[in-house]
Amino acid sequence: MTSFSIGDTEFLRDGRPHRVLAGAIHYFRVHPDQWQDRIRKARLMGLNTIETYVAWNAHEPRRGEWDATGWNDLGRFLDLVAAEGMDAIVRPGPYICAEWHNGGLPVWLTGDGRELRSSDPSYLVDVSAYLRRVYEIVAPRQIDRGGPVVLVQIENEYGAYGSDKDYLRTLVAVTRDAGITVPLTTVDQPTDQMLADGSLPELHKTGSFGSRSTERLATLRRHQPTGPLMCSEFWDGWFDWWGGVHHTTDTAAAASDLDDLLATGASVSIYMFHGGTNFGLTNGANDKGRYLPLVTSYDYDAPLDEAGNPTAKFFAFRDVIAKYAAVPEELPAAAPEAPAFSVPLIRAGAWTDAAASAARTEHPLSFDALGHLSALVRFDVVLPDGRGGQLVVDDVRDLAWVSVDGVPIGTLARTRHDRAITIPAGATLSILVEDQGRVNYDHRLGEEKGLIGAITLNGEPLTGWTSTPLDVAAIAASDSFTATGTGPSAWTGTFDLDAPADLFLDTAEWSKGYAFVNGFFLGRYWRNGPTRTMYVPAPATVAGENRIVVLELEQLLSPTAAFLPALSLGVTEE
Repeated sequence: MTSFSIGDTEFLRDGRPHRVLAGAIHYFRVHPDQWQDRIRKARLMGLNTIETYVAWNAHEPRRGEWDATGWNDLGRFLDLVAAEGMDAIVRPGPYICAEWHNGGLPVWLTGDGRELRSSDPSYLVDVSAYLRRVYEIVAPRQIDRGGPVVLVQIENEYGAYGSDKDYLRTLVAVTRDAGITVPLTTVDQPTDQMLADGSLPELHKTGSFGSRSTERLATLRRHQPTGPLMCSEFWDGWFDWWGGVHHTTDTAAAASDLDDLLATGASVSIYMFHGGTNFGLTNGANDKGRYLPLVTSYDYDAPLDEAGNPTAKFFAFRDVIAKYAAVPEELPAAAPEAPAFSVPLIRAGAWTDAAASAARTEHPLSFDALGHLSALVRFDVVLPDGRGGQLVVDDVRDLAWVSVDGVPIGTLARTRHDRAITIPAGATLSILVEDQGRVNYDHRLGEEKGLIGAITLNGEPLTGWTSTPLDVAAIAASDSFTATGTGPSAWTGTFDLDAPADLFLDTAEWSKGYAFVNGFFLGRYWRNGPTRTMYVPAPATVAGENRIVVLELEQLLSPTAAFLPALSLGVTEE
């Protein structure tokens, strides 16, 4: 069997110098029927390795309910990498960041007050059990057993979060005890503090950056005098958040930085080679003083766009790689233009007015207390003596629509730091709250969602609430809409295709909500932008009749589902 090890200055494959030319593809962001296509295109760009995170909360959204099938079939993904003649790098976290909700950590893990990413004994029990499950998949697929896996990462940019060496040592022990024999790595941004705090002497340090490559590799070398230099996250683009712009990086500048990096002899993993999509409710959020939930598209301005088509960056990077390694002569086939058409939508009824499903409690229950993993909870309370006045909420997480007796009053948004709204007199106050995405970075990991803290009306506590979870996907699948309801409306329509095809659903004439095609949960849309289109992967469509369901939270400007010939990801900064 082939061996893979760390030499004095380079990686060694069967004892011979080897440069890792990797690209990131997150299997959980790509339809499984499209994994092979994306992996193959990485090889055609000149890469020899595929790198992926493992998203714990995708595999185990509820404690003990482990799933490694379908979208979560990591083993199949790694087998497809091997079938393409490529190597694999696996980064199981347990924390991954990745602009993925809760940084990849399950909500059940983070909601009980334990110290995350630390040697807290109860935390380590769950983390160890998770890693053992992952390594049951990874261990038999290591290179020295005939598989593709050449490197496994311990934690993820830990130096930006903590410095608990006992925690890292435990992760290493669990990893080795589970039969992982390939070299173990860590990644940190190349600053003295992060590199010192985020690793152990027995782990191979790598860097994460997207520019000033030679300078940052020099910093890495100061902290690690021997062994191969590697940038294991070469940032070639960036992510987008609602209300922002579509982020891009200059192709020539990115290619020049990659050239500088490879000229040093270093190895690289391009983050991302193909970003994919935050389908469903999987987007994360950042909060560095202002809460910014991330958009559904994870295009990342990568060499392959959100739909898996080569961009100018693909060809520029391929030209750079060709200076240092053999590149296949074959090029990816040009993508056909997607079908462009529109179909009418018919109002199916209200969809957020389900009967209260729980007993009254003094205070609203959080999403976490309800064990609710979907996007919405409706909170209802009888107004004392029918009075209106100033409503104040300590903390709204994350966006709330306020109504009295079914009449919309306004919204409270965490992003705007809203806390107060004036409501009219009436019988019942309803507050529909959306979890817009769990923070994926720094110390806000695991925070509760809902109406958090005290709620007052005219300075007096407002108590006696019902908390009604609304499962967005289940509602869309059930067609259980209320024809006479007055709340937000569901809309449906059908369209015919000659054959399955990638589609780009135009949301410009809608406001805010969720969209489904043939039951496949495309994700969130919002006029707040920048993203205009939702990517519909071809495997989610069928030849013949296809059905679309739109759960709108506000207003459709036009009751139409339009499809564009290409992605439209929004305006960019000049």
